[in-house]
Amino acid sequence: MIDWATWQPSQRATLLFILREEKILLIHKLRGFGAGKINGPGGKIDPGETALDAALRETFEELDIMPLGAVERGQLHFQFRDGYSLHCAVFVAFDFLGQPRATDEAIPFWVALDQIPYERMWADDRHWLPFLIQGAHFDGYFEFDGEQVLEHQLIVRQRNPEKTAAADSKSG
Repeated sequence: MIDWATWQPSQRATLLFILREEKILLIHKLRGFGAGKINGPGGKIDPGETALDAALRETFEELDIMPLGAVERGQLHFQFRDGYSLHCAVFVAFDFLGQPRATDEAIPFWVALDQIPYERMWADDRHWLPFLIQGAHFDGYFEFDGEQVLEHQLIVRQRNPEKTAAADSKSG
């Protein structure tokens, strides 16, 4: 059992999803970690970079677009049996500058929210992506063996932080 309270990632990364008109912009990843899978644009956080800066830079590098008004919605924690560990900040945006285009890193495509190809994505995505789409904030904890999720926990927060704080204070 992983002690998530003391867990430290070996790498930090980001994901950024763009939602527009009941569709989501996804990518077919061509190289690097997760090559061959469907995901959102993202990647490693460089030294001195904030998670938001990294998410914007990676989206521009992979799709040649600049997201506008991106906000953080989630924190994902991944521990792999081979020892690799990853912390990923997840962002969402509803607008962008430019036109998504294929690069040597990714091929972008729009898909209806009710047709997301979870079977071609990482196994954890089906657990938290619907909450991102609904506007929730979340923390996910996943233990993987290769591409298989062994254990997971998802903590979902309400859209309105004031309501969550009020509910929490009443339960104590």
